Amino acid sequence: MEQLQNVYKVIDNEQLCPQFWRLTFDAPALTKTILPGQFIHIRTNEVSLEPFFRRPFSVYRVQKYVEIFYEPIGPGTRLLALKKKGDLLDVLGPLGTPFVMPPEACKQVLMVAGGIGIAPMLILSDVLRKKKLELILLYGGRSRGHVYPMQEFKDNGVKVYIATDDGSIGAKGWVSTLFDKIPTSSRTTFIYTCGPNAMMKAVQAFAARAGLRGQAACEEVMACGLGACLGCSIPTTKGYKTVCCDGPALNLDEVIFHA
Repeated sequence: MEQLQNVYKVIDNEQLCPQFWRLTFDAPALTKTILPGQFIHIRTNEVSLEPFFRRPFSVYRVQKYVEIFYEPIGPGTRLLALKKKGDLLDVLGPLGTPFVMPPEACKQVLMVAGGIGIAPMLILSDVLRKKKLELILLYGGRSRGHVYPMQEFKDNGVKVYIATDDGSIGAKGWVSTLFDKIPTSSRTTFIYTCGPNAMMKAVQAFAARAGLRGQAACEEVMACGLGACLGCSIPTTKGYKTVCCDGPALNLDEVIFHA
């Protein structure tokens, strides 16, 4: 797939809840090529060398514009939160291997996300809603500050279940407390997950017990984003693979998660 590096204009940059933001930018060339599970690499600085490397962001949604979902916690993302309408954004993408689509026999899709790991799930639900599947999102956050209305998911017909560590909204505990609340079938259920390694390891164990297949969108610190530096390599049952090229989307049963 052709990778494009270009400068695009910011359309909006809004805070969705205390912890998370959504940035929207106008990139007609990208809207025609991005697939669910892929990411883009953004240069967050404009005049200085700090931060030196680009920052990877899962694509949250692609309609008329491209949207990313992020949390301003480091120097790069804090700079991104300062972007205003009309500012320019240096973007490289689309990058990475996208999610595979569910098998023909699939009738139910279970999306399990933790924290910022919800980022690739909305664009996925945009595509899957056309297949007339039962769509379910299990989302886990640390507290109410990590939860936003998720109306776009609900508009796509997604059933949303929430758990927070402190019980300030939804069920109390990790998102794994929600697993047994959803009837699944080894023949007709497919799982997608993204979030902290500890959470995805729990999803992997749940899928193995229930005989479910699925994919994980892995997250790692990246430098080049192009598979050259190998800095984002992770262990799998088939050897080391790079998150930026072999992933982010990998088969759930092959990733060796170190929580």
